[in-house]
This record gives sequence, structure tokens and C-alpha cells, in this order.
Amino acid sequence: MSTTIFSRIVHGQLISSDLFIRNWLLILTAVVLIMMYITNKYNTQTKMEEIRSLKRELQIVKTERIRVRSAYMSRIRESGMQELVDSFGLGLTIRERPPYSVPAE
Repeated sequence: MSTTIFSRIVHGQLISSDLFIRNWLLILTAVVLIMMYITNKYNTQTKMEEIRSLKRELQIVKTERIRVRSAYMSRIRESGMQELVDSFGLGLTIRERPPYSVPAE
């Protein structure tokens, strides 16, 4: 039996046009299902990459929001302190340049 199968493969008789004519519906169905599987897998991978990208972007935006909020709260405290100092009439102002010490020679 194995000799006949081997000889049919060698002579090209195992997969003949008759096989395709008898099983055209099954072959067509299998090809369509395989194409649907490949399309679904590609779409899923594309969406997963998009989700990863959006998660990274969300993390960056959250970090930026915290930084901006911190700077805003700092300015509010600074302006609140300046208003309080001005209400007492002390004549104190905010320095543009922070103090520094001159290194000893």
C-alpha cells in the first residue's frame, strides 16, 4: 500500500484535478476559514499595539498633569504669601535670582 501511495505522489496522481472537482466546496470553505483566521489575528495584533501605545501615552499625560498641578499649587502658595506680606505693608518682594554664597578663596 505504501508503494502505491509513494508512486502516486511521484507521478502526481495523489492530488489531481479530480480531487478538487469532488471536494471543491470543502476546499473553498477551508480556504475562507483560514483567510478569516489570518485577518482576525492581524486585526487583534494591530489593536493590541494601539492599546499599548495609548497606555504609554496615558502614563505620560498623567505624569505631566501631576507636574503641572504641582507647579500651579506652588504658584498659588507663592502669590498667597505675597498678598499676605503686602497686606502687612512690610515692603518685601520676591527675588528674581535665588541667593548664593561666594566661595572662599
